[in-house]
Amino acid sequence: MKKKTLRIIPLGGLGEVGKNMTVYEYGGKMLLVDAGIMFPENDMIGIDYILPDAQYVLDNKDKLLGIVITHGHEDHIGALPHLLDQLDTTVYGTALTLALVENKLNRRRFNKTVRLQTIKAGESLQIGPFKLDFFHVCHSIPDGVGIGIETPAGLVIHTGDFKFDHSPVDGWPTDYSKIAELSSRGVLALLSDSTNAEAKGWTPTERVMDPAFEKIFREAEGRVIVATFASLVSRVQQIIDAAVSAGRKIAFAGTSMVDVMGIAKELGYLHYDERDIVPLDAALSMPDAQVALVVTGSQGEPLSILGRLANGTNRRFNVKGGDTIVLSSQPIPGNELLVYRAIDKLLARGAKVIYNAIAPIHVSGHGSQEELKLMLHLVKPRYLIPVHGERHMLQQHANIAVDMGMDPRQVAVVENGRVIEFTHGEMKLGERIPGGYVFVDGSGVGDVDNSTMREREQLSNDGVVMVNLHLDEKDRYKQTQIVSRGFINDNEAEEIWMELKERLANVVGSRPEDLQRATFNSTRNLIYEETGRQPVIFVAVSKA
Repeated sequence: MKKKTLRIIPLGGLGEVGKNMTVYEYGGKMLLVDAGIMFPENDMIGIDYILPDAQYVLDNKDKLLGIVITHGHEDHIGALPHLLDQLDTTVYGTALTLALVENKLNRRRFNKTVRLQTIKAGESLQIGPFKLDFFHVCHSIPDGVGIGIETPAGLVIHTGDFKFDHSPVDGWPTDYSKIAELSSRGVLALLSDSTNAEAKGWTPTERVMDPAFEKIFREAEGRVIVATFASLVSRVQQIIDAAVSAGRKIAFAGTSMVDVMGIAKELGYLHYDERDIVPLDAALSMPDAQVALVVTGSQGEPLSILGRLANGTNRRFNVKGGDTIVLSSQPIPGNELLVYRAIDKLLARGAKVIYNAIAPIHVSGHGSQEELKLMLHLVKPRYLIPVHGERHMLQQHANIAVDMGMDPRQVAVVENGRVIEFTHGEMKLGERIPGGYVFVDGSGVGDVDNSTMREREQLSNDGVVMVNLHLDEKDRYKQTQIVSRGFINDNEAEEIWMELKERLANVVGSRPEDLQRATFNSTRNLIYEETGRQPVIFVAVSKA
């Protein structure tokens, strides 16, 4: 029976926006779709990014036939260097996707040979028991694909990130006909993007931004600095077209922006006259009204070009009065504070800042409710598994399907790690395997766990207090040294420390069995009584 069962195991992307990764298993063979990262939330102090827990894949790497990537965004390719360091397998993707993967590996000085196999939308590929049919989907990066995954247990459609844009910038709409052809075979299950499940109507076409960009470039008196994701190649094409129309030269700033634009130009996804692109140093010496800069940092990341401009720490150029700064993106959930803090700092430096709340200079790359309905109508799946979204997004997608007439028992809203089994056309939820967070902090991967994160949060909230209790040679109380950081200022703490020293003298006099524990409890209790705070407390007991 197990040999006739298709197992689908989401390891990322369910319950969060990011770190998308899904396992498909049949007949003792395994295929992985996507391997992305997630950006940290505001309370994840010190964390650079988050990986899916791929231990199940690593434990079964002898079964793995390959990794298929739907498109080149970080939340779908960002975990690949970490995985490929421990796996020997082939990575499949479109030309642009694999070029971005290769660039990422090169920048990390990845010295292991990796097998990359290019696929094209419209092609079919047999990998073990999995027959893959790739179909083009519109998204905010060119060359994205959805996948029809056919096994003896049935056909599953994995949409990847998608929307139905009838007039995309690259002229390549989502492939309705291929989706309909797959549907005609009978679709067992649909795994469909849920990111915009709460947005009513249709996601606007990318073309709605053209007039806004043209107006900005035409009316700006000084430099125009546009911050966007390097991977939004179609968006950069619109920026270039508007800048050239206004008589401006364009320069790219930021390592990833320069790299990706070079790749996109070479592969034919970006089109411009070479005379309209100038090096950054040349742009900085030109009259401001003739210049447009395209930079990284639309999420307010402190180390990005825009983040350093906001903080006044960028080495090659700074913000000046008369600059118009455009943030052509939407804050990723959890990044709102960083983005608006950067906006405030840029405004304080004299720049005019334009962002999506005040001008239509960004549209989503994900389908809204009407597009999710259209996908369901086209595919006609027996079962729906909403993916790519926080729990409330997945649930709203499920509600849409039920409102369209699907039986609630045929819609599965699950969490990462939940095994979904299909046997003889029937769906069953199986065991749950680990599907949590793997934190990346500097060069450390997985050496920060949830307990460490709780400690960091406590340290950031209430600081730390260090108590060194000194005893004489006869174990009698001698003195106490107290040092605090991030707790309260020294003047306010003076009275508390005097009271604490008196209490600790009495603690020593009572001769408890565990003096260190008794000292800790007395310190914690007094601090909470006096301040209502709970700092991290360290206690040392020493003899003279």
